[in-house]
Amino acid sequence: MSLNNVEIPYGAYWSTPFTKWQGSLQHLHAMKFAAWVAKSELAKRDIDPTLFDSGVLGMTNAQYQSFYGAPLPLYELGAVNTPGHMLSQVCATGARGLFAAASEIALEMAETSLLLTADRCSNGAHIYYPAPNGPGGYGQSEDQVTYNMMHDAIAGHSMIQTSENVAKKFDITRDELDAVALRRFEQYQDALKDDQAFQKRYMTLPFSVPNAAFKKEACVLTGDEGVFPTTAEGLAKLRPVVEGGVTTFGNMTHPADGNAAVILTTADKARELSRDSAIRINICGFGQSRTELAHMPAAPIGAAANALKMAGIDYDQVKAIKTHNPFAVNDVAFAKATGVDVMQMNNYGSSMIWGHPQGPTGMRAVIELIEELVLTGGGYGLFTGCAGGDQGMAVVIRVSER
Repeated sequence: MSLNNVEIPYGAYWSTPFTKWQGSLQHLHAMKFAAWVAKSELAKRDIDPTLFDSGVLGMTNAQYQSFYGAPLPLYELGAVNTPGHMLSQVCATGARGLFAAASEIALEMAETSLLLTADRCSNGAHIYYPAPNGPGGYGQSEDQVTYNMMHDAIAGHSMIQTSENVAKKFDITRDELDAVALRRFEQYQDALKDDQAFQKRYMTLPFSVPNAAFKKEACVLTGDEGVFPTTAEGLAKLRPVVEGGVTTFGNMTHPADGNAAVILTTADKARELSRDSAIRINICGFGQSRTELAHMPAAPIGAAANALKMAGIDYDQVKAIKTHNPFAVNDVAFAKATGVDVMQMNNYGSSMIWGHPQGPTGMRAVIELIEELVLTGGGYGLFTGCAGGDQGMAVVIRVSER
């Protein structure tokens, strides 16, 4: 399988603002909201939704009647005869969705695919699993989002404990983490300059939030909701989440809601759909990995190495790096393992600052990576991130002149 003919048309992608847990998007069905946004964004780009001959839905948290997966949002956005499927790899869902859509095009199963990533951490499903042969006939139940963040399915530990384990393995100090957290906040401020010029390259702002029936306006967002002011003094005052640890609520992310989408297609079709046909965006390689139990933040290291190997390049050829960094530990460990400058990664923002809705998290990071490369004249970019189950997923892209 070759990725040589798989491209992302420049500008054929978008993201909503991300909002905090129980914030301004908590009332919206994630799949229907993604379709509602996509319908509007496609219309702005004068793209007919019947163009798509494949669709991929990346989503982690169950929604009402999400059993069928992709056909529901595809139909609602106007791709009424487009086949598609749903996939989930928790935090790595965005990168996995890119792999799925790119694979279909590379195998000539499809010419143009719409990748939707959508999640709502707010109001997660309360699930009951019947067990008629159990004691008293009682089954098991879980709060899908919160319980699994606190209880790894294999060993029962919390996700925060994986951060502490990796910090210990790489001899990472609290001061190192707080310095990176402050730097990430400063980088995000660059995305807000000049009336949010960078974010407006891929995000519709102000953003009109519909009501639950998608009939009226519920409120208007001027940007991401839930980003908290960060100072060195404020970070220093926070207590570790785990007694004696180094991870605090200031050097980690927060749960969020939102969606993001990307169109993938062939080189010929990309020229037609691109905002600027002179800009070429290639997908050059993917990588995945799984690290030792309860060391999730270290998984992006191996995933990135595998993606670079597939792309045939080394770190000295990578111009920009974006990571999914639920913990500052992720970035510090990655930098120590690879030798990259931890302070130069994640320009313009990252999930540690704008939040983590699961499926769309990596997708938005890839979109921002594309725009950063366009602004700096092109080159190779790397996205890598961790996921529950001590996994990692990475992708290498290249922006060039056609």
